[in-house]
Amino acid sequence: MSLKRATGQTGLQKKRLSRAVATAIAGFALASASGAALANAELIKLSQDDRQWVMQGKDYDHSHYSGLKQINRSNVKNLKAAWTFSTGVLHGHEGGPLVVNGIMYIHTPFPNITYAIDLDNPNKILWEHKPKQDASVRAVACCDVVNRGLAYGDGKIFKTQLDGHIVALDAKTGKELWKMENSDPKVGSTLTQAPMVVEDMVIVGSSGAELGVRGYVTAYRIKDGKQVWRAYATGPDEDILLADDFNMANPHYGQKGLGTSTWEGDAWKIGGGTNWGWYAYDPELKLMYYGSGNPAPWNETMRPGDNKWTMAIWGRDVKTGKAKFAFQKTPHDEWDYAGVNWIGLSDQVVDGKKQKLLTHPDRNGIVYTLNRENGNLVRADKIDPSVNVFKGYDMKKGVPIRDPEYSTRMDHLAKGICPSAMGYHNQGHDSIDKKRELVMLGTNMICMDWEPFMLPYRAGQFFVGATLNMYATPGNNGNMGQVKAYDVKTSKFKWVKDEKFSVWGGTTSTAGDLVFYGTLDGLIKAVDADNGKTLWEFKLPSGVIGHPVTYEHKGKQYVAIYYGVGGWPGVGLVFDLTDPTAGLGAVGAFKELQQYTKMGGGVMVFSL
Repeated sequence: MSLKRATGQTGLQKKRLSRAVATAIAGFALASASGAALANAELIKLSQDDRQWVMQGKDYDHSHYSGLKQINRSNVKNLKAAWTFSTGVLHGHEGGPLVVNGIMYIHTPFPNITYAIDLDNPNKILWEHKPKQDASVRAVACCDVVNRGLAYGDGKIFKTQLDGHIVALDAKTGKELWKMENSDPKVGSTLTQAPMVVEDMVIVGSSGAELGVRGYVTAYRIKDGKQVWRAYATGPDEDILLADDFNMANPHYGQKGLGTSTWEGDAWKIGGGTNWGWYAYDPELKLMYYGSGNPAPWNETMRPGDNKWTMAIWGRDVKTGKAKFAFQKTPHDEWDYAGVNWIGLSDQVVDGKKQKLLTHPDRNGIVYTLNRENGNLVRADKIDPSVNVFKGYDMKKGVPIRDPEYSTRMDHLAKGICPSAMGYHNQGHDSIDKKRELVMLGTNMICMDWEPFMLPYRAGQFFVGATLNMYATPGNNGNMGQVKAYDVKTSKFKWVKDEKFSVWGGTTSTAGDLVFYGTLDGLIKAVDADNGKTLWEFKLPSGVIGHPVTYEHKGKQYVAIYYGVGGWPGVGLVFDLTDPTAGLGAVGAFKELQQYTKMGGGVMVFSL
């Protein structure tokens, strides 16, 4: 994979890195001369330094790939616990810690505490930020009270709170610098997402589609929190911020006026489309990429039409917020296939030409690859042959071919739908092995039965309208998860490794020929990147729904991971629920989880 931003391990890569940093610094100097304070130069430099883990995705490509190889497949069996830290919070810990200039920044789910740990002395807390929040916000959180992490930039730590605020802290002291209200919990809107710092802005989405919240993404100035722009997923074009050349390269995706005309009446105002997943960014194209989530309510009978632009992959200009393209993956979603999942960027030779690509494993069971310059559809492959809601894919029209047998409608109990509403891929942050040009996916292997019902919209109350039963994908030996290596060039999976439970947190790849990931039943594992063979595993104090990170401190490589079961798959465990349809169907699917792990949150760090 000829990714343009290399990792600094080989001579060629070092030269590329030097050019990338020089270009970034030159850009920074130019921007400074014009009066703008850009965080890009510092972040690009830090993200290329494998001693650091400065953003949730490791770099703007969101590759989750480290060039470190002190820990490798020949010695990983000797990996041992180096130090641990209990966060004091029991609920699900998603995301991963950041490591910036010798400090580890740790976040928790509600009450959203932030800790700074000096890696020279991890036995002592450097500072902590414990915000005061109204506990009633917990009642409108969809699926546990998770948070997906912090962002760093310009000497600040940026965090989101469940009560809908985005906060900037001084990275050295933890002092609160500014705080802005982004979401209103009174109407069901919360914040669980990790923000992203780009140029002189910090960008964040919104949660709450399950309560009929109209989704949006917002950019704030990192200096003082002033709002720069906000773009909605539904509504008039001026609200959605469509560029003049929106979808110019692919007019069949749809262009102007569709944020209202594809809805019945004013249903777009309570139509969902929130985005709480991961953002990626191309500093050369100045475009950010993300997915918008499910339309509301889940009951499709209540919202006829294509429901644009929920369920879409977006490419937006970060300066203006204007959308260059949007590609709707599941028009008129019938199954809650919220499309907020991870997007990873790469430059590869596909179909005989080198292309700037984005790859996105969607909840609907299809892994998409688009040309990220113009939105052209390059690949649409099933994550697993058991995906049955679609018979195939129409590449010319850019739409899946539905199988009506697995559609949902009123007065009908649809059975055997694959994937389930959790999708064959959910919030996990996956990785791109740059050496092998492979995408390392952590997946769910869960199917469902679905019966819709009617309900009125009431602000601040759940607005779903479906009863679900979920279970392991038939024919997979009862396993509900997989790790698999996907090759964009060939549309093939090089290897597949089964797991008993969903691989909810995602994967991390390293130049040591390893793929790390955690399991819901509480194991961290390292597998051989060439064949998926397990080389090392360690039982953690609780299950894992976050992702591993790796860094170097004083010449030694470390691997760190959160433990703390919860999130959507763990709602039955953390809230002590037994009705199999509770937790939007998760309780029944994961009823065995309680036999393997219990609640408890913290970070565990390993080294040779």
